[in-house]
Amino acid sequence: MRQVLFLIFLSTFACMHAQKVKVSSGKVVRHELFDSEYVDARNVDVWLPEGYCAEKQYAVIYMHDGQMLFDASSTWNKQEWGVDEVMSELMKTKRIRDCIVVGIWNNDGKRNAEYFPQRAWEMQSKERQKEILSDDKVLNNPAGTEHGLLANDYLRFIVRELKPFIDAHYSTKSAKTNTFIMGSSMGGLISAYAICEYPGVFGGAICMSTHWPAADGVVLAYIKDNLPNPDTHKIYFDYGTATLDALYEPYQLKVDKMMVERGYKKEKNFKSDKFEGEPHTEEAWNKRLHIPLAFMLK
Repeated sequence: MRQVLFLIFLSTFACMHAQKVKVSSGKVVRHELFDSEYVDARNVDVWLPEGYCAEKQYAVIYMHDGQMLFDASSTWNKQEWGVDEVMSELMKTKRIRDCIVVGIWNNDGKRNAEYFPQRAWEMQSKERQKEILSDDKVLNNPAGTEHGLLANDYLRFIVRELKPFIDAHYSTKSAKTNTFIMGSSMGGLISAYAICEYPGVFGGAICMSTHWPAADGVVLAYIKDNLPNPDTHKIYFDYGTATLDALYEPYQLKVDKMMVERGYKKEKNFKSDKFEGEPHTEEAWNKRLHIPLAFMLK
């Protein structure tokens, strides 16, 4: 009952503004400072395709780093994923099913704390944790931030608060067969973690340029033990070979082996692509974004 009242409160008072973001196709509805019992409030941008209407139902992709998805004029590096253009073209040419995108903004200084798979860290001995945290090369010490580990609460926010809100206020297909989660780098890690932790909620995960080296690669042991049922899930991985992506291949090859051992079949419910010369940037992800979307949403 408390959760129902909370959702009613949100539906009445949530700040909803159309077209706060410049897009080439469709429109973005911004829910400003979406409140949560689990994590700090943050903006949530919902992209709706051209012709969106309540008479149809739409699949939903939940994407991390929501401020980087649509409008390069407002991003820190003046790059964007170009999600609106890519999604629109794929839907126009009937390569994917009708879909909306929920862009969840990251929380800046707490991004690594929210995106690093928490149970993977908790599986390590205290001695191993100390050893990892003593290494200055660990990316921003993602598992040792001053905020503590927040990934479990971040996923609770998505599953228990945000998804019910989206399903209540937009015309969605709410079952896991039409619910997907997606991100890059640390966002790739939390997407893989999400489908492992909530296999009954997410039917597919897209993990681009996944930052497996975080905390000395401890996430791989967790992934091996917790991959969801291959009969009812699809997972996409990829990586480039330049800049930060140059670190990823040895880890990704190990994950690919785990996938096959778990029963996943390439090109059916599992895909892992290598992109020669591609760096760790939004522009690189934009160039190949059509590939995971077509694989996941065909």
